[in-house]
Parts: sequence; structure tokens; C-alpha cells
Amino acid sequence: MSSGDVFGQDLLVWIVLALGGAMAVGNVLALVRPPATRHEGELERAPVVRSVVYALIGAVAAVWALASLLTG
Repeated sequence: MSSGDVFGQDLLVWIVLALGGAMAVGNVLALVRPPATRHEGELERAPVVRSVVYALIGAVAAVWALASLLTG
């Protein structure tokens, strides 16, 4: 049994889907619901522009991976 049989041919696509989804959800949640308590040296809110850009990048990666899984 080779490693390709265990993980399948689409391992990289599954990883991109997981990381892209986590990147999108994590950045949106950082904007919508900032931490209740703040430690010394931390920002009060996440930087809005950077968080939106990272959320969009994650969403594009997740959509691409999902489309690859569904068509292939």
C-alpha cells in the first residue's frame, strides 16, 4: 500500500480547503467578535483592511479547492 492509497490523490486539495476555510473564518471572526479581554501590547481590534484581505484570500482558496474536488 503506497501513501497515495492512504491519503488519496486529492490530499493537497483537501489541505488547501481546510487552510483556506480556516483563514477565511478566523479573520471574519476576528473582525466580528474581538476578544473580550486584552493583554498588554495587544491591539483593541484586528486591523480591518488586513483581515478583510486575508479573509478574501482564504475564501478564494477554499472555493477553488471545493470546485476542484467537485469537478475532479
